[in-house]
Amino acid sequence: MSRCVGITRSSATSVLTAWFRRSFRSKRMPRQIRLNAFDMNCVGHQSPGLWAHPRDRSWQYKDLEYWTDLAKILERGKFDGLFIADVLGIYDVYRGNGEAAIRQATQVPVNDPLQLIPPMALVTEHLGFGLTASLSFEHPYPFARRLSTLDHLTKGRAGWNIVTSYLESGAKNLGQKTLTEHDARYDYAEEYLEVCYKLWEG
Repeated sequence: MSRCVGITRSSATSVLTAWFRRSFRSKRMPRQIRLNAFDMNCVGHQSPGLWAHPRDRSWQYKDLEYWTDLAKILERGKFDGLFIADVLGIYDVYRGNGEAAIRQATQVPVNDPLQLIPPMALVTEHLGFGLTASLSFEHPYPFARRLSTLDHLTKGRAGWNIVTSYLESGAKNLGQKTLTEHDARYDYAEEYLEVCYKLWEG
């Protein structure tokens, strides 16, 4: 549901469609494909079972060389960026628990993506990095500090995929009895972003 007052979904779609048409007619719109890789600090991210293929290396996700090799390959292949997904809990929606996710190793276990980025930035010059990080369970100051450090270490090549989390197991992993209601999470997110911007701007 759109949070924009007075704008319906159909009118928003019409506005976006018109904008795209104008943009494609404009010579200012670059005719360039952006290539972005998508991975996660776990076995088998979006391809469960592929780890069994003889050429797959995702089972090496705990080795730093796996990630630095990946970064070098992406840079050599002229990729613009690497997006690293993350979750803070086990997928617990199917049948109301995480048993199937654990049994099938569906993004379980998953390690923190942030520590992977500085070594990958060190072995590349142009590759950008998108980091998924939830703002629902951490105060803004320590997070803004970590992201600012990452920004310096990568020379501005890191970005933040802002999420508010959706798994009950994630909330429980971080000391909450239950996940905060959707709209309340997004209200908190707006305030969180304002605080982060003020911290970054000094």
